[in-house]
Amino acid sequence: MHLKEKSYIGQIVKLHGYKGGVSLYMDVSNPKDYNSLKTVFIEIDGILTPFFVLSLKHKNKGFAALHFEGVHTEAEAKKLIKKKVYIASDELREVDETRFLGHELIGYTVIDEVKGILGKLVEVVEQKSNPLFVVENNGNEILLPLFEGLLLGIDEKKKEMLVRAPDGLIDLYL
Repeated sequence: MHLKEKSYIGQIVKLHGYKGGVSLYMDVSNPKDYNSLKTVFIEIDGILTPFFVLSLKHKNKGFAALHFEGVHTEAEAKKLIKKKVYIASDELREVDETRFLGHELIGYTVIDEVKGILGKLVEVVEQKSNPLFVVENNGNEILLPLFEGLLLGIDEKKKEMLVRAPDGLIDLYL
């Protein structure tokens, strides 16, 4: 699987039990949307390696306990700690009916309806209380809070997104 065909969903942060289980921090808006995952890709030495999910149980605050096929011991599971986890991009879920999942938009040019081109979307910080778009602008970061009405349109062919930033916000960064 090529890098452009996958999407980052989180990172393995610790062991879960002593029989090969791991704890995955899911960096997505609604982790329970991913209950039916059958396969994930874990980046090991720069290579995306498929792992087949035997069980996935959601914990609190975006964490999930996972067991993979072929990982049965604590020693095998330890090799996965601090590794990034990806899924096939076609398995991404929409955040809701009106917004695309932010990860799909990374690399898009962000254009404000008033200020014009702001820069490239480089990261989506998905905190439940205050998710943010991080836009790179000539070496500076612009943080755009995600709210209904921010995203006005997306041009997938041009890889551009039109936004309506809150009044005065962009001036704080430029």
